[in-house]
Amino acid sequence: MTDSAEEFGAPQEAPEPQDASPGVAEGQDRASDSAAEPEGFVPEGEAGGDGAEEPLAAKSSGAAVLDAKVAELQELVDERTADLQRLSAEYQNYKKRVDRDRALSRQGGIEVVVLDLLPVLDSVEAAREHDELTGGFKLVAEELEKITAKYGLEAYGEVGEEFDPQLHEALMQMPYEGGAVSVPTISAVMQRGVKLNDRVLRPARVGVANPE
Repeated sequence: MTDSAEEFGAPQEAPEPQDASPGVAEGQDRASDSAAEPEGFVPEGEAGGDGAEEPLAAKSSGAAVLDAKVAELQELVDERTADLQRLSAEYQNYKKRVDRDRALSRQGGIEVVVLDLLPVLDSVEAAREHDELTGGFKLVAEELEKITAKYGLEAYGEVGEEFDPQLHEALMQMPYEGGAVSVPTISAVMQRGVKLNDRVLRPARVGVANPE
């Protein structure tokens, strides 16, 4: 009976609950933590995206350095441009001076030759006035006059022209055969004047008729 009472009458003790396996418990803890964290939360020490984000201050500093470098290069370009412009202006001024000096030197050489030829040209003119410019002498005289005209030589001074003290040298007063005059007028030409490229080499020597 005793055995039967123990078998049927005494309450049996409930088995103790067994702990869940470690892997299951760890998974439950992670799920609980994930539910508690807000969306988009990045745990401390973990970087989102492909890598660590560059601080804003570092970006600003890099941009400032770049701007400073660009400004420095632009200043250098401006200086070099100013230097080139100055050199170009100096070269142009130098070229103008050289061209002017060359032209003056050439003009001076031509002037010296023409002055030496003036007596020859006067003889040619006198021979023409006396109808003695004939034959081969005439051809030589004409070629000589062409060459001197090519270099800007010009003879001037004709009867009837208005007297100009800048161009003419009055040697005497003579009545004008053409009648009365209203302004001083050349009445006779003793020696024609000569100009070289509008520069007077020798004034014309003339007689002048003055108005009454």
